[in-house]
Amino acid sequence: MYKGFVKRALDLILSGLAAIVLTLPMLIVAIAIKIDDPGPALFKQRRVGQKKNGEITYFMIWKFRSMKMCTPHDTPTHLLEDPEQYITRVGKFIRKTSIDELPQIYQVFTGKLSIVGPRPALWSQDDLVAEREKYGANEMKPGITGWAQINGRDELEIPVKAKFDGEYAEAINAGKFKGFAMDMKCFFGTITSVLKSDGVVEGGTGAMKKEETEDQKEVVNQ
Repeated sequence: MYKGFVKRALDLILSGLAAIVLTLPMLIVAIAIKIDDPGPALFKQRRVGQKKNGEITYFMIWKFRSMKMCTPHDTPTHLLEDPEQYITRVGKFIRKTSIDELPQIYQVFTGKLSIVGPRPALWSQDDLVAEREKYGANEMKPGITGWAQINGRDELEIPVKAKFDGEYAEAINAGKFKGFAMDMKCFFGTITSVLKSDGVVEGGTGAMKKEETEDQKEVVNQ
């Protein structure tokens, strides 16, 4: 009941209200992006969608463009050499505040995304898709935010991120109350994380582990 009807109804109501309230602010952001670096305000990228009939599906995700037009296309930020050089001035702000994700509210309304769900993997992230398959997370409709996003986001290594996505899938499949409680936890947790800019690390998935490794190297060198 919750996974099928109630969750979709909440998506429609919340995304519809958000679209009405945020249309003017998003127009201002779009103008700022074009002034900062001439080109389209929106960035579209192929992502992994919900698994249906045993097959992985794909869709084009929308974001506000936060990187320069000269940035290599379809390359994850963490695979770019010195990603900071490609991020625009406006882009740095909208990535830190997650404003770049706002166009996705229209995709929630049309059913491509849910407000809460596993973040859609890049089409080339076979490792993440394979890890999620172990936990049944690929069966979930992807979301703007999710359980992994409020537990580390960019700082998480892929196996850890996939495990959090699996915990989310388990909660949603468990029943109405547990599923609703998990979505509310993710929703309000996202607000807190965005305000604190938790887990936003340019240049790499698994940054938490990398920092620990660097700290260990410093200790050895000392």
